Amino acid sequence: MPEAGRVPPSPAYHLSLSVFFPCYNEEANVERTTLAALGACAAITGDFEIIIVDDGSVDRTGEIADRLAGEDERVRVVHNRPNRGYGGALQAGFRAAAKEWVFYTDGDGQFDFREIPRLLDLLDRFDIVSAYRLNRCESGVRRFNAWAWTRLCNVVLGLGGIRDVDCAFKLYPRRLFDEIEMRSLGALIDAEILARAVRRGYRIGQVGVRHYPRRAGEPTGASLRVIARAFRELFRLRRHILTS
Repeated sequence: MPEAGRVPPSPAYHLSLSVFFPCYNEEANVERTTLAALGACAAITGDFEIIIVDDGSVDRTGEIADRLAGEDERVRVVHNRPNRGYGGALQAGFRAAAKEWVFYTDGDGQFDFREIPRLLDLLDRFDIVSAYRLNRCESGVRRFNAWAWTRLCNVVLGLGGIRDVDCAFKLYPRRLFDEIEMRSLGALIDAEILARAVRRGYRIGQVGVRHYPRRAGEPTGASLRVIARAFRELFRLRRHILTS
C-alpha cells in the first residue's frame, strides 16, 4: 500500500465515519497501516475514528496498537482474547464502531485508504458499497479459490452478482449491525453480512480498487483449516441466513 499522501487543508465529505481493520500478528504492518488510515481519513472528514482490532496476536501487535491509541485520541483498540478468527475480529470491529458509516479493510496494508472516496461517491445510489480487486496480488491458486468461493456464495446465499465477496474494502451503514445477527467466526463473515443485508432490502453497489502486495508478515486466509471452516459454516448457516 502506498504511503499516505499530503493531507488537503479541509475535509472533502461531511459524514461520520468509523474505520477499522483486524490484525493478527501484524507487528510489522500495524503502525504503517494506522498512520495511513489517519492521513486518508483526515482528508475525507473531520468526524472519524480508527479502530484496530487485535485478534489475539502473540507478537507485539497489541502493544504497538495501544501505543498508537495513546498518541492519538482518534485511535481506539479492541483486544480479542483469545483469538476469535477472522469473523470474530470483524464482528468485534462492527460492534465497536460508533459513527454513522463503517468502513473496514485488513490490517496487512494491501489496500490504499485514499480510495475510500470511490466508495463514498456511490452512496447517493446505494446503501452498501462492496469493492472488488482490480489486480489481485496473490498466487494463481488463491485467485482461483476466490473466484470459485464468490460464485458459490452468490448461488447458495442468493447474492446475485457480487464480483469479489471477500474483498476487504467495504462500506456499511452502522444501523445494519443493529438489525442483523452475525454468526460466522470464519471467512464466511463477508458473505453472511451481505446476504443478510440483501434479505432486508439494502442496495449494494460495487466499484473496483487497487490491490497491493503484502510487504511483511504471513497471510493466514489460504490455510486448509480456514477454507474447510468456511465451507462448514456456509452449509451450516445457510438456512439461518436465508430465513432470518
